[in-house]
Amino acid sequence: MAEQVFAELMDKKEIINGIYKFSVQADEIVKTSRPGNFIEIRVTDGIDPFLRRPISIYNMDREKGILEFIFQVKGKGTEILSRKEIGDKIDIIGPLGFGTFSFDKFNKIAVIGGGIGIFPLYELSKEAKNSGKTVNCYLGFRNKDLVMLEKEFTDVTDKLTICTDDGSYGESGFAIDKLINDMETEKYECIYACGPTPMLRAVKKYADENNIKCQVSLEERMGCGLGVCLGCAVKKASSPEDSPEYFHVCKGGPVFNSKDVEF
Repeated sequence: MAEQVFAELMDKKEIINGIYKFSVQADEIVKTSRPGNFIEIRVTDGIDPFLRRPISIYNMDREKGILEFIFQVKGKGTEILSRKEIGDKIDIIGPLGFGTFSFDKFNKIAVIGGGIGIFPLYELSKEAKNSGKTVNCYLGFRNKDLVMLEKEFTDVTDKLTICTDDGSYGESGFAIDKLINDMETEKYECIYACGPTPMLRAVKKYADENNIKCQVSLEERMGCGLGVCLGCAVKKASSPEDSPEYFHVCKGGPVFNSKDVEF
C-alpha cells in the first residue's frame, strides 16, 4: 500500500555530471517495497511544476529504513530536486506500481540495462543474489564518461559485463549482443531488462522469438502514478490492430512480461 511520507534526506552524491543519488529515511515505504516499484516525488510546495516526478527505487536498506533513488537532471522539476540539501524533507508517495520483478521460480537469470535505465535493476540483482540465484548482468552505455555504478553492480552479481557503444570502455558494442552470445553456454531461465526503447525492443524480440521468459520495466512518463491521468499508456500485444487496447504503466507495471506489451 502506498504511503505519503516526508522523508529526510540523509545523504546526497552526484555520481556523474547531472546524475544524483539521494538516500532518504523512508521506513514506511521500504517495508512494503518490491524490486521494480517506483516513487512519486513532489519537488516544490508551490504549483510550478505541478506534477510529481516518478523515479525508480534504486536500493533499499530494510533494517535501517533507508531508501535510495537516482535521477538525472532533465528539466525544471529534477533541477529543483537536485538542489535539496541533507536534512531537508522530501514529499514522497510510494511504493507505486503493481507490476514488479519476480525471480522466485528461476535459478539463473540475466539482467540487462542501458544508460539511466540501469537504476531499478540494482535492487533486483541484489535481492536475487541474496536469495541464492545466479545473476549475470549486462550494462550498456554510450561511452566511457557515462559508465556508472560498476562497483555496485559487481558486488551484487556473479558476472558483470560493461559495454560501450564506441568501445571506449569495457566491451565494444551493444549489451544485447553480448547477452545473446552468452546464452548458449549460460542458458538463462529469464531475462530482466530496463533501458531505452530500442534496447527493450531488441531484448523483447530475441526473448519472444526464442521462447525465453522476459520481464521488462518500462519508463513512460507517469504524471500521477495512480492510473488517473492516463498518460503512460502502452499497447497490449494481444489487442487487435483495428481496436488497440492499452495498459497503463503506473498501474499495470512498470514491469511487464515482454510478450504482453508492444512498444
